[in-house]
Amino acid sequence: MQQSVRSDLAGDVLAVVSQSGPTVSFFDAATDRHLETVDVLAEPHELCFDPVQRLIWCANTYRSGYYHANSGRRSELTVIDADTRRIVEVVDLAPEQGPHGLALDTVRGRLYVSVEGSGSRPGGVVVVDTATRRPIGRIDTGAPGPHWFVVDPAGRAGYASNKEAPFVSVVDLDRGVLTDRIEVPGSEGIAVSADGARVFVAAPYGSFANRGRIPGDSPEEAPATGIRVIDTASASVTALLPTEHVVFPVHVTATGRLLVGELRMEPDPASRLGRQAAGRLTVFSAAGHERLGTVEVGRFPLTITSSADGRIGYVACVSSSTVDVVDLDAMRPLARLDVARRGEPGAHGMAYLPKPG
Repeated sequence: MQQSVRSDLAGDVLAVVSQSGPTVSFFDAATDRHLETVDVLAEPHELCFDPVQRLIWCANTYRSGYYHANSGRRSELTVIDADTRRIVEVVDLAPEQGPHGLALDTVRGRLYVSVEGSGSRPGGVVVVDTATRRPIGRIDTGAPGPHWFVVDPAGRAGYASNKEAPFVSVVDLDRGVLTDRIEVPGSEGIAVSADGARVFVAAPYGSFANRGRIPGDSPEEAPATGIRVIDTASASVTALLPTEHVVFPVHVTATGRLLVGELRMEPDPASRLGRQAAGRLTVFSAAGHERLGTVEVGRFPLTITSSADGRIGYVACVSSSTVDVVDLDAMRPLARLDVARRGEPGAHGMAYLPKPG
């Protein structure tokens, strides 16, 4: 029965990063069968699929470790042929460092890559021509650690979430300049509505130093966890969609569902920070903001994507190194994919690859 729910996905593929693999694994979207695994440079983080060029872009962010706890930042993007599953090229963005967030404008043939700042300049967004696979510009974001980046449907404005900086950076993609800072308490995942009228931002920043409402915290120690809803016309936060736990990934489906992944912690006598419990996928309506339901997922949900038709959700959980496959219509789990790893952490970035044509 579970397979029949996805029978029309035959030929589609899900690509998943293993951060400590370091690999990109490919799974049949209809049957969950593992198809192939491609070795890549150390510390792959995010993926982005270009349906025009039929290429997958993979951000290689650090030499080892993660944000604020790494042995050095990388500067490469690995380009993989989506159909042959072979590496086409490794694009070096040096002197830029720490590439992470990837956003695509297929109409203009532009890939936008968030990069971390250095002593000489702030973080920013590198603009890559998807035909030549070469950088053609850079936009400063006014913050040291832009992490996730999204582009509005018109391809005119971009929005960067910033780990520590207390704002979302707004950039004009035509002029290549920072145009606004929208106040939020340090942010994580970010997504934009299909009409470009709203941007959804996970806040506060999900570090263990500023960890949201983990058991034992008082409300005064951290801002309320949840999704800040930004009205793009006024460049202001107009609503808060509350969650019980701190949120990292945010995703909007083709059917207008807002998917968020909550990192759940439970008390641990051996640690004041607690220990990770099973994560939670929480689903809202992107338009009406009502809560539609929840599904338990693996430990530490870090990336979310969905099938092209918006019916199936995928939640990559980095600590359990699994991907939970969820029927979003019925709000029930369909499968759990194991993603190979050589240590901690594991499953991270994902890309959904519709079959050619």
